[in-house]
Amino acid sequence: MRFTRLAAFAFFAVLLTLPLAAQKAPSADEAGIRAVLTKQATDWNRGDLEAFAAGYKNSPDILFIGTTVRRGYDGMIASYRKNYPNKSAMGVLSFTNVEVHPLDAHFATVIGNFHLERTAAGGGNADGFYSLVLEKTPAGWKIILDHTTSTTH
Repeated sequence: MRFTRLAAFAFFAVLLTLPLAAQKAPSADEAGIRAVLTKQATDWNRGDLEAFAAGYKNSPDILFIGTTVRRGYDGMIASYRKNYPNKSAMGVLSFTNVEVHPLDAHFATVIGNFHLERTAAGGGNADGFYSLVLEKTPAGWKIILDHTTSTTH
């Protein structure tokens, strides 16, 4: 009787761990994409716009969609410099609920939430959603489309 209970317990313990064992580790591409976002948040929080911008493909063809549609890497850098002239205006950036969705060997989409913690003098906090398209380039994964929507009014 005691052996039967122990065997039944062991059987059910194995069944409960099967879903955990079935979860696969992130692919190298997913890990690389997540590393881009982690580096961007770190660079932003250091106040280093140039390093942050390195997560984007340096191309006139990249797109930024928010309240308007903007094109090009140079315009992106100029806009960030204008809107975030110093570290206090930049605040502390974090990404949550990040989902990476590979499309093929060279492209992937990412969705998630952002939170920007700033003092009132720095413009106040901002929250929202983003969707990105990334391209695998010889220099690694780079953002080619950034659609960011603020939920802060």
